[in-house]
Amino acid sequence: METDDQNEDFQRLHQLIAGTADLKGFLDGTTRYAAKALTRATGSRVECAVTLLRRKRAATIAGSSDTAILLDGIEQSLDDGPCMEAVRTGVPVVLSDVTADTRWPEFSHNLEAAGARSVLGVPLFLGEDASAGLNLFSEVTDNFSAEAVEEAVIFADMASQALRLALRIATADLLAQDLRAAMARRTVIDLASGVIMSQNRCSQEDAFALLLEASQNRNQKLHDVARDMIQSVSGNTREATTHFDD
Repeated sequence: METDDQNEDFQRLHQLIAGTADLKGFLDGTTRYAAKALTRATGSRVECAVTLLRRKRAATIAGSSDTAILLDGIEQSLDDGPCMEAVRTGVPVVLSDVTADTRWPEFSHNLEAAGARSVLGVPLFLGEDASAGLNLFSEVTDNFSAEAVEEAVIFADMASQALRLALRIATADLLAQDLRAAMARRTVIDLASGVIMSQNRCSQEDAFALLLEASQNRNQKLHDVARDMIQSVSGNTREATTHFDD
């Protein structure tokens, strides 16, 4: 059963989707909430970064602080560590003590030098094309108990749902922008075709054919030829615009 705190985390994640202008802003907010949730669960300060694994290449894409981004970057540079293993295996991975755990010696040595003592990697499930994980860092040894891991898994599940929704919205926005650009280009071409129809008393198909021939003869894009024609006829150097109702 979800606690009040977990329900609040879920609500905040979904509010982030509507309240941020881009995906990067959403991810930065998510890492801050994750850090807050695990700090609450463990009683000790926790920092969080998000690792994205795509086409077998990993990258740090957000962090709750510069320290989190730095620590996550160490793991990416080594391509080895608990978060990378969590992302690849789909299960949480705990490094309880960087001075005692021998699984990732170089990573542990670098973390110790940076002041981190324990790490928790939790997978985020995004779909077939990409994988991601929460990389959680603490200055306290053995900070991630079984209860803390469970809390992190619950948060990661909520974050995965919210992130998948944010990705769909971002993709839809990009598609809408592409459609607007295509319609704007089409508007200029249609206007130029109308000018040719008026000047030559011809059909729209014939006007478009003449415009296409001019494009090929001048080795210019069709849109550029149409734009130059409209500007020449109108005496206005401003680009013709299309009006949309969003």
